[in-house]
Amino acid sequence: MKKLDKIDRIIIGMLQKNARASLKEIAKEVFLSSPSVAARIERLEREGVITGYHAQINPMVLNYRIKAFICLELDPTDKPVFYPFIKSVPNVVECNCVTGDYSMLIEVFFESTPQLDHFINELQQFGRTKTLIVFSTSVEQRAVPLRTEEDEDHVSEFAPLSQDGRDSTPSTLSRNSSKAGASPIAG
Repeated sequence: MKKLDKIDRIIIGMLQKNARASLKEIAKEVFLSSPSVAARIERLEREGVITGYHAQINPMVLNYRIKAFICLELDPTDKPVFYPFIKSVPNVVECNCVTGDYSMLIEVFFESTPQLDHFINELQQFGRTKTLIVFSTSVEQRAVPLRTEEDEDHVSEFAPLSQDGRDSTPSTLSRNSSKAGASPIAG
């Protein structure tokens, strides 16, 4: 895979922010022709950097009022049966194999707590569960932060990047953040 340059990073950032951005709009931002931008996007898709384009949906509007994370303690020998089961449940929006006391972290949306309870009962055939129902979300799923090797040389590990993938180095943060005890990230 070719390393990402600044133009790739800006293109990816723009597409993460708005997957419907036109080639013309992106080309104007990166000072390239539309065919050049299209070629870069095709390369990024071919290399697996861009894996799809998605609409962001508000689950509340669709009456999915219960969002929960379910931790599942799963015996590794049960994975061949568990994976097809979990993939078949449309209310499961994400399932991750994780470290810690539980081996699976499952994100779900349901219309009601009785529906969630029914699903948890089905899930317990695979092992012990722990459920966390979400009251509110302070940070919605957002764009993946993008950095080039050049950025890594000049930006600390936790320095924020803007949502469009452009640099947001500590020098651009508020001078107030340099006060004693203030976090440079909080700026």
